Amino acid sequence: MQASHDHILTSHVGSLPRPDGLIAAHRAHETGEPIEQATFQRTLREAVAEVVRRQREIGIDVPGDGEFGKPMATRVQYGSWWRYSWGRLGGLDFPTAPSPFDTTPRRSRPGDVVLTSFADRRDRSRFAAAYLDPECGITTGPRPPAPVCVGPITYIGHGAIAADIANFKAAMQAAGIQEGFMSAVAPGSASRIANSYYKTEEELLYACADAMREEYQAIVDAGLILQLDDPAIAENWDMINPAPTVEEYRRFSMVRVEALNHAVRGLPEDRIRFHLCWGSWHGPHTTDIPMQDIVGVMLAVNAGAYSFEAGNVRHEHEWKVWHEVKLPDHRLILPGIVSHATNVVEHPELVAERILRFANLVGRERVIASTDCGLGGRIHPDIAWAKLAALVQGAALASKRLWASSQRSHPADLLPPPADARAGGGARG
Repeated sequence: MQASHDHILTSHVGSLPRPDGLIAAHRAHETGEPIEQATFQRTLREAVAEVVRRQREIGIDVPGDGEFGKPMATRVQYGSWWRYSWGRLGGLDFPTAPSPFDTTPRRSRPGDVVLTSFADRRDRSRFAAAYLDPECGITTGPRPPAPVCVGPITYIGHGAIAADIANFKAAMQAAGIQEGFMSAVAPGSASRIANSYYKTEEELLYACADAMREEYQAIVDAGLILQLDDPAIAENWDMINPAPTVEEYRRFSMVRVEALNHAVRGLPEDRIRFHLCWGSWHGPHTTDIPMQDIVGVMLAVNAGAYSFEAGNVRHEHEWKVWHEVKLPDHRLILPGIVSHATNVVEHPELVAERILRFANLVGRERVIASTDCGLGGRIHPDIAWAKLAALVQGAALASKRLWASSQRSHPADLLPPPADARAGGGARG
């Protein structure tokens, strides 16, 4: 895995805006409309080539395939990072109506922590009027009924992952790119489905871990960086009603981390990065668990790098966690520097300041500037690409200050000068 040896590298979390033609092709594929497989594959292959070329053009150092192989049939959709696995796992049944996991509230008790329904999230309950107001700006996109596990979980996505890898590697070669990443859902998130087969939820979790391992192995064997998407590690906090103690939640989450570590056993850590977030839906997020309460859980994942939200207004202040928390040796961080949560495009100077905060605490070589979460399906494509351009521009500013100022003795010296000083003003009086 590349590190920022002579400049701050840039990357992103995964999802990028799909072209309309690809969205239409996925929609036809999902609904059974007539579309030749060769036509679908050509549309997908050309879209991946273009999105990789565009990332290269604006200067993203470690690009992805945009998650274009993960079906997204509408412009606004928040679940493709997870729901794609439904088509790659055997043992699932697909009801036409919402399952109990979607709709039936479940209450936790001390010593018995369980996930409630998506509709019973504490954030959603607290702001029910806002969530139900179609004009307020909160959207979660369409939510198809989640599947039910009715038999042994197996991996059946070999053809799909092989096509994803082939499309991405061909696009990388055409663009002259040496290193790229591909995302895959982690067991803790993949297992958030209804279960009528396994005796316990933990058995279902480990079945998902064993099955998804085949996808992880394929990505690493192809020479790509594997990104494990696991919002559940932070997001589940909002799905436990009433809220548990922090210690209960850590124990609950560590079971999922242990299953993930089981799934990646033997795979090289320096080819794996882990993504944590609090859910990318546009909502208040007042019930998000603080980073300081779960950073230790995140660092228990056997990965060479950690991606997390750090650019939105609910979590930007949490860069201070790294004053107290020591990043393990030979590990990197990919903090979110631009956010999916706002249509405002971050100024490159702000991007640089955010990068410098982390570089001053963990070391410049250990920071890769990234996004809070996926940009595709969350914000307008033009805004998404403008944010990535701002990320690259801000990283260039930060790099100039970090590497040109390496002999300076105090981290504060690396911060940009006050606005009046940049404008030519000086001390007054």
